[in-house]
Amino acid sequence: MGRYLIVCPLIFLAGFVDSIAGGGALISFPAYMLAGVPALVTIGTSKLSAFPGSIVAAARFAKSGYIRWKLAACCAAAAFVGAQIGSRITLHMSEQVIRSMMLFVLPVVAFCVLRDKNTDDQGKEELALEKLLPTCVAISFVIGAYNGFYGPGTGTFLILAFSNIAGLKTKEAAGLAKFANFSADISAVGTFWANGRVDYRLALVAAIFCIAGSYIGSGLVMNNGRKIVRPVVIVVLALLFIKILSGQ
Repeated sequence: MGRYLIVCPLIFLAGFVDSIAGGGALISFPAYMLAGVPALVTIGTSKLSAFPGSIVAAARFAKSGYIRWKLAACCAAAAFVGAQIGSRITLHMSEQVIRSMMLFVLPVVAFCVLRDKNTDDQGKEELALEKLLPTCVAISFVIGAYNGFYGPGTGTFLILAFSNIAGLKTKEAAGLAKFANFSADISAVGTFWANGRVDYRLALVAAIFCIAGSYIGSGLVMNNGRKIVRPVVIVVLALLFIKILSGQ
């Protein structure tokens, strides 16, 4: 019961921030590991609990008219394939290597996610149609592979890439990112589940909290929640680093 008390409130917050600008794994990863979940199982379990929230956020974006369905379908397919490759690579890595990676990767991702971003759409020029599709597909494949391999910050990286490389407006980039992200999550979850690296009981309970956080967060103006989340992310990461460095 103790691990549920640690995981569930933090997963609610993870769903909230992920639906706004990505980076929910900055909270969910430490939450599972602070609760004593092994690193490889943390990756698989966090994805299972996260993708229902991603679906809710994507549905709300779609309802608001920010989804181009042909583009979204192609990006989701590319992210699915990329995540398959990334997750299979991770399964061959040791627990200690993954824990050590967290000490380097999470602070870098936290900086990218929490720093102020320019979301002004003025001056953006969208790529021509013949370049837009292959560019977005390539972005989805590469970042989808990262999602399967590790994952934190996937939503933010997708939004930034779709916006700054493909020239999509911020809300369209965010909506497209949701579809690519949850497709990659589903792909990776299947791989980790098939290899016994998912704590499905904990994930399914946490998913309810993730959905609630995603529903509330996706109804707000993008970036509204960053000021609330920043200090929480810093505290949670600090606790995780103390746990890892102490060897517990």
